[in-house]
Amino acid sequence: MALPPSDTPLYNHPLPDIEQWLIAQGCQQDPTDLHCWSLTRPDWQAELILDIDSLVVRYTRAGPEGQDIQRTFKYSLSRQDLEEAVFAGP
Repeated sequence: MALPPSDTPLYNHPLPDIEQWLIAQGCQQDPTDLHCWSLTRPDWQAELILDIDSLVVRYTRAGPEGQDIQRTFKYSLSRQDLEEAVFAGP
């Protein structure tokens, strides 16, 4: 399955393409809450939620005192911009 060009806004990607993109980034889908994904990197962990109009990312225990950091990214951003913002870490 070929993804649309990386400068395409995420809202122009079909859901199966978004899911394939997340899998390619190392994310794992929650088997019971299909809109929830998790990602583990050597230095950090995150939960990603495919919300109605945005991608919500919660970096767990990433704050200076171990608190979670949550960021929201609109689907109007390109896949490339989201990749750079989300997968670079907290």
